[in-house]
Amino acid sequence: MPELPEVETVRRTIEPHVVGRRIVSVDLRERRLRRPVPANFGERLLGRRIHSVARRAKYLLLDVDDRPPATPGSSASGDDGRLRWIVHLGMSGRFCVGDPPDLPHVHLVVELDDGARVWFRDPRRFGAVFLSDRAADLGAIGIEPLDDGFDGEFLWRATRRHRRVAIKNLVMDQRVVAGVGNIYANEALFDAGVRPSRRSGRVTRVEAGRIVAAVRAVLARAIASGGSSLLDYRDADGNRGAFQESFSVYERDGEPCPRCGAPLRRSVIGARGTFWCAGCQR
Repeated sequence: MPELPEVETVRRTIEPHVVGRRIVSVDLRERRLRRPVPANFGERLLGRRIHSVARRAKYLLLDVDDRPPATPGSSASGDDGRLRWIVHLGMSGRFCVGDPPDLPHVHLVVELDDGARVWFRDPRRFGAVFLSDRAADLGAIGIEPLDDGFDGEFLWRATRRHRRVAIKNLVMDQRVVAGVGNIYANEALFDAGVRPSRRSGRVTRVEAGRIVAAVRAVLARAIASGGSSLLDYRDADGNRGAFQESFSVYERDGEPCPRCGAPLRRSVIGARGTFWCAGCQR
């Protein structure tokens, strides 16, 4: 499932193709996604100009806040203020620029005024595309892990509120920290030397600071590598990420620890595969 580095990479690669462009056609081929796409999605999006592309947690936010010019006989959409085209990649979604592939599950194709086409494909249909003018429509989302406010003190206070929760589950709780998924929680906790199953209440202030530093560093390295391509993920230009080539622990159970040489272990925490070193993580 695409996590923060993959979504940020898509944001960075799609931005130069779409910012400043006006939407001239919307071909909505499938409405039955995780969140059903409203029948008037295309009507509301058509004619708008894309002003910016942002990211919040694992959501892409395309700001289309100017109202399209009225045409004779057209009905008012009621969208006079800020509006965002929101995309969530789900587990297998791809949001790309170019000619859509001749494959099933291309659910949306949007043409821009320079002839470029943006398409969304999601074989598992756990992704979402929708329009909104309310931040609340994204649900309860915590702090961005690359923002200055995410520091050791923030995480330590969170561990005091969730003492019985495994620290890996706390780092992955989107209501506490936004966008950190399974891959990067595993990698960061290894770098910090903290066992993923440790109850949060047993994490010290010093360890909380190490975890925060490791989360930030791992995410930064992953973004610089274009994310991790394990199955379906590609950036907006169709390129694979490369961070999977430098995993320390993720999906490496049975292999030697890159630090101490002991066999890496696998367990299940919160129904997610968890990879760690019994010698290096306490």
